[in-house]
Amino acid sequence: MSGKGVYWDFEPIFVVASAHQEHRVATDTQTVTESNPEEGPHDFSLVLGGPIFQLLRKAHLGGDHLELLRRRLLIITLVAWLPLLFLATIGSWAGSGGRLSFFRDVEVHVRFLIALPVLIAAELIVHSRIRPVVHRFVERRIVLPQDLPRFDTAIQSAIRLRNSIPVELGLLLIVYTFGLLLWHSRTTILAPTWYALPGGRWHLTAAGIWYVFISIPIVQFVLLRWYLRFFVWYRFLWHVSRIDLNLIPTHPDRCAGLAFLGKSAYAFGPILFAQGAMLAGLVASRVLNNGESLLSFKLQIGGFIVVFVFAILGPLLMFTPKMARAKRKGLADYGLLAQRYVESFEQKWVLSDPVTSDELLGAADIQSLADIGNSYALVREMRSIPFAIEDVTRLAAATAAPLVPLLLTIFSPEELIMRIIKVVL
Repeated sequence: MSGKGVYWDFEPIFVVASAHQEHRVATDTQTVTESNPEEGPHDFSLVLGGPIFQLLRKAHLGGDHLELLRRRLLIITLVAWLPLLFLATIGSWAGSGGRLSFFRDVEVHVRFLIALPVLIAAELIVHSRIRPVVHRFVERRIVLPQDLPRFDTAIQSAIRLRNSIPVELGLLLIVYTFGLLLWHSRTTILAPTWYALPGGRWHLTAAGIWYVFISIPIVQFVLLRWYLRFFVWYRFLWHVSRIDLNLIPTHPDRCAGLAFLGKSAYAFGPILFAQGAMLAGLVASRVLNNGESLLSFKLQIGGFIVVFVFAILGPLLMFTPKMARAKRKGLADYGLLAQRYVESFEQKWVLSDPVTSDELLGAADIQSLADIGNSYALVREMRSIPFAIEDVTRLAAATAAPLVPLLLTIFSPEELIMRIIKVVL
């Protein structure tokens, strides 16, 4: 959150807008309640709503379906970074005269030219991937018709929180109170920099004033808004997990039909990438400007990756009790079915009078025995968590990817390429 110590922390996706439907916005003093064109029955989007969404629409920086992405990216990024370039260039600390010049401040450029655009573009990815996940609970009959009222209640509760005016105002208040206090407490100015001079943390240059009161709050607010969306999403899933779900232990996804939840977490990969980029910028600044060793940050980097991957996948463990119960019931039910069938099979084919090979060939009972064995094996192999090690690995890779270039500080390019090839292959 600070100017020099921030730990806060794409794939191109094209979304074809659906036919325009009736759009209704009702506003009261507490929330902005919307019926978005993209939101049908048993369906909602994490990003199509809220005061900022409406503000961007009115400012012609966004549409009903997140159109105008390039314009949005350009304007917000330039507001955060371009004044810094201009003010630092005309100031006395743009060049090499100061201890840290603007052009050598890797952390600033990574934060505003890489992380911030990725966080903004991630809205389109999250919208296109998370919105269908909600409807899958219904179309796959995981939520049965009699429980649809509770499911719809969970959706409406999530929409109200997503659209809350006080909540987003609260995020803004946090940015301009705790955010500034944290920057003040973590930043020590011992020598002239492009954004501040010795004599106190608030002894800011013109570029520093824009940096501390405009640029940093923009990034912090965007991040806090994503954290709010995480909370809205997992709160919705928690409400769904309280419903009597129709989990089938023989489902081939080995998760009783819930494996799509683990795969849906990939939508948050860009946010993890942006967080990793911000950490990479901080570490690069310390390594390049302060002469610190990259290896001295290995524990912090490892812990950072673990914490953020767990923050994405950990809440899905709320489905574990129901999944474990479904597995236990499946083992009992299919065990009993298998016992009854093998008794009949043994009595007919083993203990009775010997049968000829012609009778055994193509016998339906043989195939049924194999089918029962396969069904029981599926139940036995079922996981009690809705994600696999592959999901953990991919999210960890998305978080760590921005940190890979830092290895060039301790390896030559050729050696780094060979090491990456060995790891991948």
